[in-house]
Amino acid sequence: MTNSADLHPDRIPGYDGGPLTHEVQLLDEPLFWLGHLSSCAQSEGVDELLFGADYDAADEFQQRLWEQAKWPTFTIPLAGDHRLHVVCRTFADDAGTDYLLHHPDWKKAELVAQDDGHFMGPALSWPELVAAVDNSLPGGSTTDPHARLLLLFPALGDDELPDDAVDRVAAALRACTGVENPEALGTALLDAQGASGPARWTTDSRGCPVNDGAHSFRNPANHFALPADRLSRVSAALAP
Repeated sequence: MTNSADLHPDRIPGYDGGPLTHEVQLLDEPLFWLGHLSSCAQSEGVDELLFGADYDAADEFQQRLWEQAKWPTFTIPLAGDHRLHVVCRTFADDAGTDYLLHHPDWKKAELVAQDDGHFMGPALSWPELVAAVDNSLPGGSTTDPHARLLLLFPALGDDELPDDAVDRVAAALRACTGVENPEALGTALLDAQGASGPARWTTDSRGCPVNDGAHSFRNPANHFALPADRLSRVSAALAP
């Protein structure tokens, strides 16, 4: 049975930092999303589509967010009592967003992506992202698929997208932000896919999804990749 403390944790096993705080009200703030997606705007044109006339206001909002002692944490429940935690790490000199996967039976959570100056990822293929977005499981920070999609978007890296991917991202941008052209921005964000860029997904000899991202924990060729047993359980937890 899911424990509410696991879905709104004040600590995550194996993860140092905090205090972790549940600040679901941030998900209703358009300026929060502009900062959250800022690492995905890797060119001047995308930057303009994302921020538009709100650049200064978004920058001030983000500065206030990163200067607080609290670490806003959002949780998306997954099948089998797994959960994805999205933590806004507000270290003064090392701010960023961490993506962690956990299950109550695990001794510690798995860091699957890190969105900061030392980016690590991607963590998610498009089908895995959509599965987490659409599962409608209650008890986490939000069941809204638009907010879930944007929360997880910086951890995405996939070079094989379905025809409706732009429509889905544009709909989320339209619902959660005040950007003027969500279709153009959605297209640009999916073309660039943030700091990681698109990754190619295949399956290994055990049937686990793996990618070729140079900074991904789910690329067995990387020296820092998750060991085979942990990679397998991560893949099972995220399976569409």
